[in-house]
Amino acid sequence: MADRSFLTWPFFEDHHRALADGLEDWALANLAQIDHANADQSCRKLVAALGTAGWLQHSASPEGKLDVRSLCLIRETLARHDGLADFAFAMQGLGTGAISLFGSDAQKADWLPKTRAGEAISAFALTEPQSGSDVANSTMTAELDGEFYVLNGEKTWISNGGIADVYTVFARTGDAPGAKGLSAFVVPADTPGLTIADRLDTIAPHPLATLEFDNCRIPASALIGKSGQGFKIAMSVLDVFRATVGAAALGFARRALDEAVKRVTTRHVQGAPLADLQMVQGHIADMALDVDAAALLIYRAAWTKDSGAPRITREAAMAKLFATDHAQKIIDTAVQLHGGDGVRSGETVERLYREIRALRIYEGASDVQRVIIARQTIATLGAIA
Repeated sequence: MADRSFLTWPFFEDHHRALADGLEDWALANLAQIDHANADQSCRKLVAALGTAGWLQHSASPEGKLDVRSLCLIRETLARHDGLADFAFAMQGLGTGAISLFGSDAQKADWLPKTRAGEAISAFALTEPQSGSDVANSTMTAELDGEFYVLNGEKTWISNGGIADVYTVFARTGDAPGAKGLSAFVVPADTPGLTIADRLDTIAPHPLATLEFDNCRIPASALIGKSGQGFKIAMSVLDVFRATVGAAALGFARRALDEAVKRVTTRHVQGAPLADLQMVQGHIADMALDVDAAALLIYRAAWTKDSGAPRITREAAMAKLFATDHAQKIIDTAVQLHGGDGVRSGETVERLYREIRALRIYEGASDVQRVIIARQTIATLGAIA
C-alpha cells in the first residue's frame, strides 16, 4: 500500500480525501487484470467502466470549472494501479477540456453528458508533423465557406486516435499570423473527410494515430469560442492538464517505490535483507525524497488553480518537469534494485520503466518546460527589480 499521509496536507479538503479513498477501493477491485496487449479494446472498456462508476464526472464540467486537485488525485491513483487506466481517464478530460472551458451551451449539451458517462471517447488534436511543441507553427487550415468550415491538413501523435468519437481540432483560420491565427473546433469522428492515416506503436501501448483532413466540412457552429482564440484555448487547457501529467508520473513513482521497498525487505544477500545495506537505504531515501518533492509541486499547482488563479503556467511547468524527470530516476532505481528481474517482461517495474518515458515528452517536453519556467521567472523577477 502506497503512502497516503499526504492526504492530510492543507492542500486538500474533506471531499478530496473521500474521493481518494473511494477511488482506491474501486481501483483495487477493478484494475488488477488489464489487457495491455489490446490497448484499443482495453481503453474502450476502461472508459465505460470509469463512466459507469462516476469517476468521469470529474473529467469535464458543464459549468466550466474543473477541480484540478481532484483531477490530480484521480490520475495519481489510477497511474499507481495501471497506466492504461490513467490514460483512459486523462484523455477524456483533455479531449473535452476546450468544450468544458470555452464551449457553447449546445456543444456542452451535445458531448459532455456522453463523455462523462463513458458513452463517447474524446481526443485532443493539436500536434502536427512539423510542429510538436511549436503550436504557433501549425499549418492545418480551416476555411470558412458559407455556413461551413472546410478543414485540410494533418494531425499526428493524437491520443485516442482511431477509437475516439469526437476530436477537439486546432486549425489555422487566417485571422492573423502565428499563434493568433488558430481556432478550435469540435469534429465528430464520423465526419466525411476525416480519416485515420496511420496507427502509431509505442513502447507502452496506447491508442495513437495520425489523422488526415481532406476537405472535411463541419458546420460553423462547431467553432469553439471565437475565431482566432485557438492558441489561447489550447494553452488554457494545457495549463490545467499539465499538472495532472505530473500527477500521473507521481503515481508511477509511488508504485515504483512500493515495489522497491517490497524487494529490498524480502530479498536476502549473505543472510540479511538488502534493506540492511546502507547504500540501498540511501537509494530508498532519495526515492522517498523525490516522491514528496514532486507531490508538493503538483498539489501546490493544483491548489493555486483551484484557489482562483487565472493561469498557473509556471507552477504547472515546474510540477510536470520535476515529477516526470524524477519519476524516471525513481523507476530506474527500482529496476536496478530488482536486478535481473527488473528487466524481465511482465514485471511491474519493467512496465513502469516503459510507461514513464512518454510523460517527459507529451504536453510539452522537459526542455520546453525549462524554457517556460525561465521566461516566467525572468519576467517576474525583472518586474520586481
